[in-house]
Amino acid sequence: MSTAADTKTTAAEAGPESGVHATHAPAPPPEPAPAREPAPVREPAPGPSAPSAAAPPAAAPAALRAVARWLRAAALRSAAIVALLVLWETAPRLGLVDSTFLPPVSEVAAAWWELAGNGQLAEHTQASLVRSFGGFGIAVVVAVPLGLLIGWYRPVAALLGPLLEVFRNTAALALLPVFVLLLGIGETSKVSIVVYACVWPILLNTISAVGNADPTLVRLARSMDLSTPRLFQKVILPASVPAVFTGIRLAGAVSILVLVAAEMIGAKAGLGYLINASQFNFAIPEMYAGIVTISAIGVAFNQLLITVERRLSLWRVPA
Repeated sequence: MSTAADTKTTAAEAGPESGVHATHAPAPPPEPAPAREPAPVREPAPGPSAPSAAAPPAAAPAALRAVARWLRAAALRSAAIVALLVLWETAPRLGLVDSTFLPPVSEVAAAWWELAGNGQLAEHTQASLVRSFGGFGIAVVVAVPLGLLIGWYRPVAALLGPLLEVFRNTAALALLPVFVLLLGIGETSKVSIVVYACVWPILLNTISAVGNADPTLVRLARSMDLSTPRLFQKVILPASVPAVFTGIRLAGAVSILVLVAAEMIGAKAGLGYLINASQFNFAIPEMYAGIVTISAIGVAFNQLLITVERRLSLWRVPA
């Protein structure tokens, strides 16, 4: 009895692989698999890799930082000038100085605007610039080649050295009466005194630049069989640019200062004449307007020379 029941149970558990078919107990149907729930859609987390559409572009903060740096630098550079203008305006009004001899800067600005409006300022400025830049240009053309020649050839330096020492220690304004006596009170004497005053800074700095050229570079260039013109072009001139432009910048300032003094003697136009005539007529604001104009021209001219020097010194590696 128990043997038949065991046989049926064994056949049902063995399945099709056991070779015994269970005819009396069929296998139950398989249960259906549970339905899977759809996976939730995850939204991308905000971060640097997925910027939102409303976020500003990355270039905007960089531009704002650059503008902020420029504004800070401009404020730092102009702080001393602004302080001077504030002191100039308040000191006469508070009675710290006599406003008759030092009027407030607002009155000077009004006088400058009046001179600019009636054309007097443009006339005097043009006359001064023609004389100053003319003498300055002649001095550069003469002094730079002469300085290169004296600095390179030692016999020429030994021959002209004592003469240069005598003249460079003679002030240009001390020779102004001599120029007036020899050349008259016209334009020739004024341009000549500017040339004389501007030659010495350029000449001496050029001589020093050539003499202080790197001897290693000079020997290396000679070992490559470079001719003298090529040696000057490739070695001497590039190495001399900074020192030569130092002399040129000094000469640019001297050209304006000496010209103003020369225009106070026998001139009928120019900023020096304007200052001198305003003093005699006791037009003190106009006198200061001429002085401020001369200062502005000097600053602008110096910045122009600095820009030219940078363009000619692109080969230099910043420290």
